[in-house]
Amino acid sequence: MRIVIFGPPGSGKGTYATILKNRLDIPHISTGDLVRDEIRHKTSIGKAIEEYSNSGKLVPDDIITAILEKRIRTTLQKGFILEGYPRSIEQAKQLDKMTRIDLVINLDVPDHVIVDRLSSRIQCKKCGAIYNERTMKPRLLGRCDKCSGELFKRVDDQPGVILERLKIYKETSAPVVDYYRTRGVLKDFRNEDPDSSPEVVVDRIMKLI
Repeated sequence: MRIVIFGPPGSGKGTYATILKNRLDIPHISTGDLVRDEIRHKTSIGKAIEEYSNSGKLVPDDIITAILEKRIRTTLQKGFILEGYPRSIEQAKQLDKMTRIDLVINLDVPDHVIVDRLSSRIQCKKCGAIYNERTMKPRLLGRCDKCSGELFKRVDDQPGVILERLKIYKETSAPVVDYYRTRGVLKDFRNEDPDSSPEVVVDRIMKLI
């Protein structure tokens, strides 16, 4: 099964995809992780991405698409859970050229819930793993469960910055929701509880699948 988890920043895409990966026994593909791998391994694409990031420019669609296409080729037999892509109509069309999408789960989360959640988010400096001070605490305070790296709070996880990010998301991503809705593969998932356990949320998502 080929699933896309779609939703605004802080809606829980990565966390839910990680849990679903284990329940469905299919790979989880995160474009954020793919980008970090390219940078970490100092590939030609990784170096190009760093140049764009260091100059404050957005990484072009064709670079992200190329990385994703390479990864998808290795998972077509088993399927996948994709998050972080597509973020635009053009990316959605590019994904259609790569493979068929069976289901798009649209995470519909109120702004106040996202602000609450992101304001409590902490992340590992070393591996990028994400935790939440309220709902998904690390076993050891200030340290990552996976690699023992130091946990920190991102500067963009401030209420004012979060609301601006959500505004941009709504402007750019709403057409993608319509794109998949017209194709009959989109299912909406509403979550209004900022303190809901990820495992409980995934129990509800499984009913859509």
